Amino acid sequence: MNPFATGTRIAQKRKERNLTQEQLAQLLGVSNKPISKWETGKCMPDYSVVQSLCGELELTITELVDGQQEQERSVPTYDQGQMPELLQRIQELELEKNRLYGILLLLMGLALMAVSRTFGGSALPDFFSGGLLGLSIGILLVGVFVIGRSFSKG
Repeated sequence: MNPFATGTRIAQKRKERNLTQEQLAQLLGVSNKPISKWETGKCMPDYSVVQSLCGELELTITELVDGQQEQERSVPTYDQGQMPELLQRIQELELEKNRLYGILLLLMGLALMAVSRTFGGSALPDFFSGGLLGLSIGILLVGVFVIGRSFSKG
C-alpha cells in the first residue's frame, strides 16, 4: 500500500465526480480534514469509511488501496471480501505499535528520572541532574500522550 498513490487516486476520482473535499466529507459523514490528509498521503482512510468512500468514488477497494485501476495491473493481488478486514488489522497493528512506543517512552523517562537522582553535590552535577530530570519528565509526558492517543483511536 502506497499512501501517496492512494491519495492521488482519491483526489483524481473526487475531481472526476466534480466534488469538493467538503462535499465528499459530508457524503461520508466526516470533516474535510481527513479527506485532505488522505489526498496528500499523510494517512490512509479508516477502515470504517473505506466501503462508503469506494462507493462514492465508484472505486473497488483494491483500486483504492493500490492507487490504480484494476485494468492497469497485470495480476489481481487482493480479494475484495478480505480487504476491509485487512485494512482494519493494519490499523490495529499501527495502534499496538504506538502503544508500545508509548510504553517504551514511559520506561525510558522513569529510567532517566532514576539516573538524575544519582547526580548532585556541586554546581555541574546539579545542572546535569536537573537537565536529566526535565528530560525524563518530558519523555514521560510524550509517552502518556502517545498511549492516550492510541487508546482514543482504538
